[in-house]
Amino acid sequence: MRPGQAGRVIPPRPALAGHAAMLCFSAFVAGSFALGALVAPMVPPVALAAVRFALAAAVMAAVALAATGIPRAALRAPWRYAVLGGVFAVYFVLMFEGLKTAPAVSTAAVFTLTPLMSAGFGWLLLGQRLTGRMALALVIGAAGALWVIFRADLSALLAFAVGRGEAIFFAGCVAHALYTPLLRRLNRGEGALVFPVGTFAGGALVLFAFGWRDVAATDWRSLPPVFWAVLAYLTVIASALTLVLLQFAALRLPAAKVMAYTYLVPAWVILWDIALGNPAPALRVGAGVALTAVALLLLLREDGPAAP
Repeated sequence: MRPGQAGRVIPPRPALAGHAAMLCFSAFVAGSFALGALVAPMVPPVALAAVRFALAAAVMAAVALAATGIPRAALRAPWRYAVLGGVFAVYFVLMFEGLKTAPAVSTAAVFTLTPLMSAGFGWLLLGQRLTGRMALALVIGAAGALWVIFRADLSALLAFAVGRGEAIFFAGCVAHALYTPLLRRLNRGEGALVFPVGTFAGGALVLFAFGWRDVAATDWRSLPPVFWAVLAYLTVIASALTLVLLQFAALRLPAAKVMAYTYLVPAWVILWDIALGNPAPALRVGAGVALTAVALLLLLREDGPAAP
């Protein structure tokens, strides 16, 4: 047994299950960058996010009803779902707004700032503190991720300048970093299938309230098949499934450990690019992947006692 977050004790097996969930999470999130860049210019970001959240809520509701049902107790304090859904909606809207002008690998670079911000929010909301090993892992993971993002080109790294798309997406990443510890703070025992239903429904209500004009003005029937294929991925995999994985892991791991898996996203983005027909990076990029692996190994090791 080892100390968990907020004074709780997390058994080893559930903790490892949380790590496995975040490994899958990072791969699926990377797909949303690579595929999202294809459809970002087609539809206003708020309209796309609103439809995505509404469909994801319907999918998750169907799964939850078939698997466990939705208990009446889950309807307590519905404001929690509006808060969490609104925060998550901000991330997705700003992600697609940023992808209009920033390439997928560049937004992935910004995304690697999320673990440090999540650690800060975890301290503010839950009293979580970083151990020395976790802090070292965050630094090593960030270095490895940046090496992968810039394809092992030091001059490209030194010349990096944050553009408008990257700046917009950074604001979205702040919301994403806040979501993880906020989820743990607001969850009252709802299961990994039930809670996302409310989160997506709350986010959809917020998005439709603010973006109904964009939804109504979009000519949905004229959109090409690739849009609907990507929307299906974004709805089922990159929204519903990743939120389940994120909640599953957030209830078993400290916020900093959960979000540390974002360091794998750039490497996954490169694999997605290759699958989509783009050229493979140079072999020296593997050094960055190795650094992210070292960071994850540090996170998988047992931590010593830490103040809650």
